[in-house]
Amino acid sequence: MDDACDWISSPLTDDLLRGALEVERTARGGLLPHRLPAPARARAGGDPQVAQAEVQPSGVRMVFRTRATAVALDVRRTVTGHPGLPPLPNGAYDLYVDGEPAGRATASGGDVLMVDLSDGTRELFPGAPGSVAFTGLPAREKSVEIWLPYTETVELLGLRTDASVAPEGPSGRRVWLHHGSSISQGSCADSSATAWPALAAAAGGVDLVNLSLAGGALLDPFTARALRDTPADLVSVKIGINLVGADAMRLRAFGPAVHGFLDTVREGHPTAPLLVVSPVLCPAHEDTPGPTAPDVRGDGVVFTALGDPAETASGKLTLRVVREELARITAERAASDPYLFHLDGRVLYGEADHAELPLPDRLHPDAAAHRRMGERFGAFAFGPGGPFAAVGGRG
Repeated sequence: MDDACDWISSPLTDDLLRGALEVERTARGGLLPHRLPAPARARAGGDPQVAQAEVQPSGVRMVFRTRATAVALDVRRTVTGHPGLPPLPNGAYDLYVDGEPAGRATASGGDVLMVDLSDGTRELFPGAPGSVAFTGLPAREKSVEIWLPYTETVELLGLRTDASVAPEGPSGRRVWLHHGSSISQGSCADSSATAWPALAAAAGGVDLVNLSLAGGALLDPFTARALRDTPADLVSVKIGINLVGADAMRLRAFGPAVHGFLDTVREGHPTAPLLVVSPVLCPAHEDTPGPTAPDVRGDGVVFTALGDPAETASGKLTLRVVREELARITAERAASDPYLFHLDGRVLYGEADHAELPLPDRLHPDAAAHRRMGERFGAFAFGPGGPFAAVGGRG
């Protein structure tokens, strides 16, 4: 394709990106989007899980106006692999033209981060830069939006087109800020643009900022402060599965931690609609505490709950316990906070859904379930009488 196009290279500037909380200028002159700002990253204590998740650009997209019929991104991606298992599928870059799906592609090249599931050790194998390209775009002035993959770190090295580009102006849409676990980040969805929060945002006509952290939705104060300090009109937090899976705390600590997290978010968004979402159905952890452990079987991984159900008597968390506590806490707080709302996650994915669309790895919904969850959240939150239906003041 390079031989067929007279490419124009455009400068990479921060205003070409949406959905990132911070954009780092790299030593190669590229842009590296972050979903946690530097102060929050510094407070994470060097946790490799958080470091990996926040730099995977779920919900981050490049947006610009152009008459170009061909667009190419030069990137250096970092993909994750696991010893003894086949390579994971390449992350998808979804193209939208004037808000409509117009193509999907994957990038070539890249570094490979090998993570040993048995002990968590990591080793990076450097690779070559690559590119992702789209052709056949309509030859008219248009808005072009490229959603970056949720599974890969993406350092943007260059933007090439066959016509000039300009940053897209403000959309005028409300901003929805969401925080959750790997399911909200996109795990097992086809792409960032088809993860359930992105689908719900499209249904609601809002701009998404996805601050979900795979394995890292642990009520950390640094995450609460990042949510507090990010401008938004609508806020939601999905709480539970990572706390159970990590066996991170007991019931005594959970309630005050939820209160503290919500208190911090409210400091920055005092009147924005704030929706607390409890976990979707996960049979492995409904009545069995964590920790969760990966179990390598054949050519894939399934997740197993290692706790003892009897331990709930001493305060260990299960998804059922978490849901009950979140319902109680939000009901109490709503008595003095008219902008606080609650959603039982099983409304998005429950027992009937599991019978039809079982969790392929016992933990994450598949692509079809993501679509269903996005439709249901959109109908609940943005539909008539929903918590996000009316325009809320930006906090």
